[in-house]
Amino acid sequence: MKLSGAEEELMNYLWELKKAYLKDLLEKYPEPKPAMTTISTLLKRMQDKNFVDYQTEGKARLYFPLISKENYFAKHLQGLIKNFFNDSPAQFASFFARQTDLSDSQLEDLKSMIDDQLNRKK
Repeated sequence: MKLSGAEEELMNYLWELKKAYLKDLLEKYPEPKPAMTTISTLLKRMQDKNFVDYQTEGKARLYFPLISKENYFAKHLQGLIKNFFNDSPAQFASFFARQTDLSDSQLEDLKSMIDDQLNRKK
């Protein structure tokens, strides 16, 4: 399941804070800040999607992520590779290397990372 743009923005704040009350999340937004009810609605939808949960502390709710940023990004990236690159990581890597205008040193860094992964699998 995927988050909407507004949900991703809120999720980024929650990942940054690790645990947060509604007021803490609202403070992270730039002006003009959304309504508190908007944030509550987003949190409810994200909870229904199993991305966040909360624990009750008195009358307040302390929200926390159920998925790490890395895991969310990995699943999102896998979906992009599947939908736009015929489920081929090699096609994605080729596109990425050609279209992002990487410097020689950045390409060397990528090559080194790939070589490290290959060595770990041996």
